[in-house]
Amino acid sequence: MCPNYLPLFTILFLLVNLAMSGCNQAPTTASRETTDVVDTRLATLPSLRPGEAVATFGGGCFWAVEEEMRLLKGVRAVVSGYAGGDLDYPTYEQVGTDQTGHAEAVQVYYDPAVMPYNVLLDAFFAGHDATQLNRQGPDIGKHYRSIVFFRNTVEKAAIEAAIKRESTHHKAPIVTQVVPFKAFYPAEMYHQDYYRQHPYSLYIHLVSEPKVDKFRERMHNWLTD
Repeated sequence: MCPNYLPLFTILFLLVNLAMSGCNQAPTTASRETTDVVDTRLATLPSLRPGEAVATFGGGCFWAVEEEMRLLKGVRAVVSGYAGGDLDYPTYEQVGTDQTGHAEAVQVYYDPAVMPYNVLLDAFFAGHDATQLNRQGPDIGKHYRSIVFFRNTVEKAAIEAAIKRESTHHKAPIVTQVVPFKAFYPAEMYHQDYYRQHPYSLYIHLVSEPKVDKFRERMHNWLTD
């Protein structure tokens, strides 16, 4: 009879470990996945180059969203961080309490001549489930909400149009927040490029990779070689 129980035990084991290795873990937990010292210094934002534009999105854990945006043509840099809250220069732990109002977000530096803003918006929606309110899969909380920040009325109109396009892919309504951009605070260094730096992480394998794979399928015409 033991073989009949093995799949259930395996599933429970994976779920427990997934919960322990999720996107909301503190640096001390994250450090167990590597022998390197966790770098808790805040990342720095790159300077905007002539002809470039910048966009800010939040679509759940920023580890996967950063990787997705990095795959796109015309994107030079992506920084994981926090936006949409009331506290200046928040830490990962503070944002994780859901008391600061921030969302985990990414800031994308791109060439609009190569990657039009409306396509970048479609890519953002392709990378997460915009019908999930204040969560993405196993990650629950307002800091995992779907949110897009606009910098002018043209961008706001483009976001609203993108939401209409995305709604055709879902039966449930889109719950993405559309708010004016105020500030973006870069996250700690150990969060930057986390997807590629931790390929053996259970969370990355079970949660992030399926999201990135789905993203690749929908955006295959806009991926870098």
